[in-house]
Amino acid sequence: MKKIAIVSTHPIQYNAPLFRLLHESGVVKSRVFYTWEQSARGAKYDPDFGREIEWNIPLLEGYDYTFVKNIAAEPGSHHFKGMINPSLNEEIEAWSPDAVLVFGWSYDSHLRCMRHFHGKIPVLFRGDSTLLDEQAGFKRILRRLFLRWIYSHVDVALYVGRNNKEYFRKHGLREAQLIPAPHAIDNTRFAGPDGGYTGQAKSWRMSLGIAETDLVLLFAGKLEGKKDPLFLVRLANEITDARLKLIFVGNGSMEDTIRQTTATDSRFRLLEFQNQQLMPVVYRLADIFILPSRGPGETWGLGANEAMASGCAVMLSDKVGGAVDLVRAGQNGLVFPCGDVEEAARFIRRLLDGTEDLAKMKAASQRIIQDFSYEKIISAIQKAASWTRKKK
Repeated sequence: MKKIAIVSTHPIQYNAPLFRLLHESGVVKSRVFYTWEQSARGAKYDPDFGREIEWNIPLLEGYDYTFVKNIAAEPGSHHFKGMINPSLNEEIEAWSPDAVLVFGWSYDSHLRCMRHFHGKIPVLFRGDSTLLDEQAGFKRILRRLFLRWIYSHVDVALYVGRNNKEYFRKHGLREAQLIPAPHAIDNTRFAGPDGGYTGQAKSWRMSLGIAETDLVLLFAGKLEGKKDPLFLVRLANEITDARLKLIFVGNGSMEDTIRQTTATDSRFRLLEFQNQQLMPVVYRLADIFILPSRGPGETWGLGANEAMASGCAVMLSDKVGGAVDLVRAGQNGLVFPCGDVEEAARFIRRLLDGTEDLAKMKAASQRIIQDFSYEKIISAIQKAASWTRKKK
C-alpha cells in the first residue's frame, strides 16, 4: 500500500470527511500534517465573517493526523508567513511516505516542502486557482513566469475543474501531469435521504412568512464585496413580483449595508451565519441558490455543491470558477455574465410564469452533483500515488 503524506493548513469542513473516507477506503495509507498548529485549539476568528467560527461537525475523527509546530509571528492562513514549520520536512521524512500531497503553495512551509521533496518522491498538488481574474499587462507576464517556477516542483496536479485545469496548463504542467479530482462536499449528508431536512425547512419557511407558491432565491455565504451580495437587491428592483422572496444567510463586512438597502422591501429575509449541521435545512428554504460573484478569487464556489446536493437549482455568475462544471444549460440553472441583472431577471421571470420547469431543474442538480464526489477524489489520489517520472 502506498503511503501519502498530506500537507494542509488546518482542519476544514470540506476536507475532513475526505480524509476520513480516504483512510477508510484502504487504497492508500495517509497521514495529514497540519501546519497551522494554533488551529488545534478550536474556534478561530474569521475576518470575512467578522466573528469566531468553530464548525459543529467533527473535523479530526477517523483519520491519522498531526499538528506541526508553527513558529510564525502571526499564525494564520491569510498570508505567506503564517505557516513557518521548521520540523515539517523532517517529520514527513520520518514517516517515510511514497509521495507527498500539498494543499496550496502560498505558505512558507508548503513551498519549502514542495522544493525539498521534488526529485526525491512524487510531489502531488491540490489547488483551485483559475485565470478568470487575470488582467493583461507586464504584471501578468511576471506572475506567469513566477508560477511556472512554482509548478516546476510539482509532479502531478489534482485539478478541480475546467478553469483550474487551464490554469495549470498555462503554468507549464502537461496533460500527463494532470488528473481530474473534482471539488466535492459530503453529498450524502446534504441529500438527507430520510427526509427530515425537508420537514424542518417547511416549518422554518412558514415562520418566515414564505408561502408554498413563492419562489425563493438564496444567498448563503460571506457578505463581502467579491461575492457581490447587493446583486440580489438590484435583481429585486428589476422584478417587482411579490411571489419572489430573497434570503440572505451569513455575516460580513457588507452586513449593515444590506440591512439598510433591504429595509423597505418586505420580500427580503436576513438570517445570521448558520453552522454546518443546519446548512442542509437552510438550502431547503430555497428553490434557487445564487452566487453572483464578481471576484477576484471566487475559485470554485462550494456553496453551489451543497445547494445542488440539497435539491436547489443554481444561478452562478461567469466569475465563479466552478460554474462551467456545475451548471448544465437548460437543465439545472443558469450561468450569467457577471453583473448582468437583466439576464438573471429574465431567467427568474421564466420560472415565475412557469415556462421553465423548476422541479426538473432541482432534480437535475441532485443528479449532476453525484459526479462531484469524494470517491472521485480518492480515485484520483490513488492514481497519482502511482505516478512515475517515466510518465511525465
